[in-house]
Amino acid sequence: MKRLVVAGALLASIAMLAVIASGLLDEPPNNPVYEAYPPNYDPTPLSVVNTKAPRPNIIIINCDDLGYRDLGCFGSKSIRTPNIDRLATGGVRFTNFYASNSVCTPSRASLLTGRYPQRSGMTGVLDPIGESKHFTALKNFGYRVSKWVLIDIGPGARTRGFPKSEITIAEALKTAGYRTGMIGKWHLGDYSHEPDYSPLRHGFDFAFGVPHSNDMAPFPLFRNEQELDAHVEDQAKLTGLYTREALAFIEQSRAEPFFLYLAHTFPHQPLFASERFRGKSRGGLYGDTVEEIDWSTGEILECLKKNGLAEDTLIFFTSDNGPWFEGDPGHQRGRKGQSYEGGFKVPMIVRYPKLAPAGTTCDEPAMNIDLFPTLLALAGVEMPKDRIIDGKDMTRLLSGKKDKGLHEAFYFYHLNELEAIRVDQWKYIRKIHHYVWPAPIDKPGTLLGRFSKGRLGRWPLLYDLELDPGESYNLIDTHPEVGQKLLEKMTEWEEALRQNPRGWTVDQ
Repeated sequence: MKRLVVAGALLASIAMLAVIASGLLDEPPNNPVYEAYPPNYDPTPLSVVNTKAPRPNIIIINCDDLGYRDLGCFGSKSIRTPNIDRLATGGVRFTNFYASNSVCTPSRASLLTGRYPQRSGMTGVLDPIGESKHFTALKNFGYRVSKWVLIDIGPGARTRGFPKSEITIAEALKTAGYRTGMIGKWHLGDYSHEPDYSPLRHGFDFAFGVPHSNDMAPFPLFRNEQELDAHVEDQAKLTGLYTREALAFIEQSRAEPFFLYLAHTFPHQPLFASERFRGKSRGGLYGDTVEEIDWSTGEILECLKKNGLAEDTLIFFTSDNGPWFEGDPGHQRGRKGQSYEGGFKVPMIVRYPKLAPAGTTCDEPAMNIDLFPTLLALAGVEMPKDRIIDGKDMTRLLSGKKDKGLHEAFYFYHLNELEAIRVDQWKYIRKIHHYVWPAPIDKPGTLLGRFSKGRLGRWPLLYDLELDPGESYNLIDTHPEVGQKLLEKMTEWEEALRQNPRGWTVDQ
């Protein structure tokens, strides 16, 4: 009998491995539903509706995996960021600002469109199209293991890149006469193999940078759609190159309003810093990369001042999500890849002397989806009428006013699953892996979750973020009625998204 049990277990293991091994070299499938407009729909171009709008120059500096407390102005004692601190002194520091997702691709898609990433299919991290066979096999092995709920890394996005039907900030601002430039990490489609996903095909007049994260291979460098380097070996030069290109773009755009999206590669891992900064930080190599980004920010501020553009330029400084294996999430629980605050809450600084009062702090919650409607309003461009825009115009917050009704709720997705919601001070988590992503995993339904039977953690979770920003004390037993209301709101959102996943407001 014992031999039969052992033999059965061995056969089951072989069968599982065979299933996992099948298709390891296959490329991920493309889902064309996210590429198309509704049938028989002819999109109407946006237009300028407010000719008296200020139309400031706009710079968005978006770091990669920067922690909430990795900047001096947010409390870092290990990393020196005098230039970014100067940016905060001259503007508004947001203490309750969220990325729209806790990993790269979905967050960046939302920032540029003002929509939750579920609407564009950009729900997970996009992989390179031309990656090596062994990397493809390793990745697909991980995805197949994920189906057996042994690890938490997949699936990736539902499409291979940015759908043409999405409207970016760059496309909208061009309506108002802006010159647009994208520098740095794109990660919205591997344009090295499929040029339709290039920034140039999504509203940018100029592009310089890389198609995806620096832990992916190949890792090419492009100027516009010309490949400069098939695989960047010396990544320590990237922040310097991005800065040089950003200064040139600003210099060349002095005569017209411009929009510059500067998306740094770092401090995403693996970490690289140039010789000038390597070993200089008290925060290790991670801190070195952040201090080099601070230098880059200082160069941009000086360039604006030298060209008489400082007063007329609106600058955002933020991160695409929380820190990964290094970096400081502050007092928040969790890190990159998790729906705890540490995965979503990021530093945000806004400087615009004509609107934002210097040296102020905004504690009202906001999210990177709010940049799209805010920038369109400041440029005088109408909002798209054919789709739902989830972001809200936060101009009042930039000007130092209160706007408690800005968002009715914030939604926190992990890949394709809605895990949590925030309404006012309440954060409700339906179910979540309690420990650092991507493993160990203990949600109900996973092997570890079944065996633990709740001993590793319980669900649902309810936190009062005003009293408990570290999400340490579950109040679901104390306030079950609050949890029930938030669960109902999550369910309503999911049903609306199921009925209209793209968020079209025209006939489908």
